[in-house]
Amino acid sequence: MIVEIALDKEFDYSIPSSLQRAVRIGSQVIVPFGPRKITGYVVGLPESSSHDKLKPIQRIVGDQPLITETIVKLARWMAAYYVCPLEQAVRTVLPSVVRRTSRKFKQVLHVSVTVPLPLPETEWAALKKRAPKQARVLEFLSKEPFITLPRLAQETGESAAVVRALAKKEWLKLEPLAVDRNPFERYEVVPTEPLTLMPQQRAALDQILQSIQTLDPAVTLLFGVTGSGKTEVYLQALQAVLDAGQGAIVLVPEIALTPQTVERFRARFGDVVAVLHSHLSGGERHDEWHRIRDGRARIAIGARSALFAPIEKLGLIVVDEEHEQSYKQEEAPRYNARDVAVVRGRMENCAVVLGSATPGLESVHNTHCKKYALAHMPARVDHRKMPMIQVVDMRLEMEREGKLNVLSRELMEAIQDRLSRGEQTILFLNRRGYATSLMCPKCGYVAECSLCSISMTYHKTTHDLRCHLCGGIQRVPARCPNPECQDPDFRYGGLGTQRVENVVSTLFSKARVKRMDADTTTRKEAYSELLGAFRAGEIDILLGTQMIAKGLDFPNVTLVGVINADIALHMPDFRAGERTFQLLTQVAGRAGRGDVEGEVIVQTFTPFHPAIQAARQLDYERFFDQEIEYRRELKYPPFAHLISLTVRGADENTVLHACERVLATLKPQLDQQVIYGEPAPAPIARVKGDYRYQLMFRTPRVRKVTDPLRQILSEYKWPRGVRYAMDVDALSLL
Repeated sequence: MIVEIALDKEFDYSIPSSLQRAVRIGSQVIVPFGPRKITGYVVGLPESSSHDKLKPIQRIVGDQPLITETIVKLARWMAAYYVCPLEQAVRTVLPSVVRRTSRKFKQVLHVSVTVPLPLPETEWAALKKRAPKQARVLEFLSKEPFITLPRLAQETGESAAVVRALAKKEWLKLEPLAVDRNPFERYEVVPTEPLTLMPQQRAALDQILQSIQTLDPAVTLLFGVTGSGKTEVYLQALQAVLDAGQGAIVLVPEIALTPQTVERFRARFGDVVAVLHSHLSGGERHDEWHRIRDGRARIAIGARSALFAPIEKLGLIVVDEEHEQSYKQEEAPRYNARDVAVVRGRMENCAVVLGSATPGLESVHNTHCKKYALAHMPARVDHRKMPMIQVVDMRLEMEREGKLNVLSRELMEAIQDRLSRGEQTILFLNRRGYATSLMCPKCGYVAECSLCSISMTYHKTTHDLRCHLCGGIQRVPARCPNPECQDPDFRYGGLGTQRVENVVSTLFSKARVKRMDADTTTRKEAYSELLGAFRAGEIDILLGTQMIAKGLDFPNVTLVGVINADIALHMPDFRAGERTFQLLTQVAGRAGRGDVEGEVIVQTFTPFHPAIQAARQLDYERFFDQEIEYRRELKYPPFAHLISLTVRGADENTVLHACERVLATLKPQLDQQVIYGEPAPAPIARVKGDYRYQLMFRTPRVRKVTDPLRQILSEYKWPRGVRYAMDVDALSLL
């Protein structure tokens, strides 16, 4: 058994005879722990224990296990592979609102009739004369004899006191019953029917159906260009799974995509669809999870954590936009939902579909190695043309205009043309805020975060400086803080979405411009409201960060402008080129999804970079062939697993010394095939006041590093204030 304390240890308890039939693997129980009573989870049922005196389990919470045996097994695998305590893995697979024993179902008073209705005519007449309000309530109940009290009051216009008076006469019964908190309550969905598939869609669907039936191979990579109809293939594959009496999980990378995805899936499948993500209220998430566990919902849709939904008889897992970095969790266990989906599929004997227009190199490499099947859809639905992509060299733009403008002349003219034709535009810049730095042109001072190794970002709407790493906020100084300068002429450097919004609103004063980034979508409904307004044509120009770059389907969008394609390109990360190619290709795919051909304008200072040139031609094969040789030569993924150990603390020398000690102890135990370097400062060397040093390992097998490293990390006496973070199959080195 594990307990709700991070001790990285399992404990044995005895099962009282009264509970022996009820206790199962995955059960949530209350157990004595020292002087306290705490919550625990049964993760094994051995016949004997090495301990003599065992304390008994005191009681079981609920009438059935919260975690299925397969999910317990998956949590064990995650704890071992990603090097974290088992209780941490269990907390990951079970939402906090479900773990909390205090969280209950919402109870609402229901009204039911206990006398025959309608009453005889003479009794009706007497009641209408004596108590007309009670008569009105009974008249309504004669047509609908079972209803919630709030709805009855709303429909009849009468107060609860009138209903209670009838209950006192025993004509009605009032009883509290559980009701689901429904996140779809305010949305009306028009049912849809399956569409006729194009030949390439039919071939892909047949391949997936064969994988569902034979599991040979169990994983299919659905490689379809943007607009090729991948979602319809998912829908028809899911229908086959439902028809076979099975369930399914659908993962999307961004919460921003969830409303649109859920709408399409509910339009096809109705109430058997449940949604799980962090923007639901606690009550909604609790009830949706229990709808899945009780079998009332058979399809779970959501971001990363929806992978652990308690679907029984799982037949299919779909991972849409499988290349996305947001599938990787940033806290321990630092799992990748795409990879764990493949592991869960293997444990559940179910098929897995990974879908993308720009799949990760690891997934494509697995198709070459015959681990995955490949279903390719190279054309758009109805043979619509892919967008024309124009690359604008901003160096030449600067020479021509004599200054650096936010929008190039080509992009401004293209936006004006779309506005005159009543078409919509998406502008993409993957950096929020107004300006990326505040600097003094006289002495070169840059406003930096006092706790992190990055410059502060200026936010004009709140007129302050913010650190996007630690969340720190500073007032904008009136003059240069350098005591030897004190110049009042501060300048804003770099671009953020707020500044672009100001520029666009000024240049196109009659256009309806909206911004969609982390600053404008803090409210629960902000995503769906903005996207709904854009779909309804109430927004002419939608400006945003990467949350608008993928998965969205708006037929009236005929122009996409990429403001600065170089932001991610020059990061100190071997995946920088891959990320840039994927992001440009994905955002370009938002254009021309209707009847009018789309256009994409990419503004860049490095127009001849291989990633930008491959994206300009929408040529994945060209990019893959170049990138895979570079990875092979340097033994980077997919030719090795990348493991990062980051050590952090307030004193730099102490952190470095701890890193050196760990590596010195580890070196003799490492296989010759493991490649590693000496401790080095992380690319962002200081975060939230802590100095950060990294150890990097490249290994053909994860356990060649993690097995000895886990032992060393547990035995090493860490200096006070020094912490470490393990990242297996690291996606970002920052």
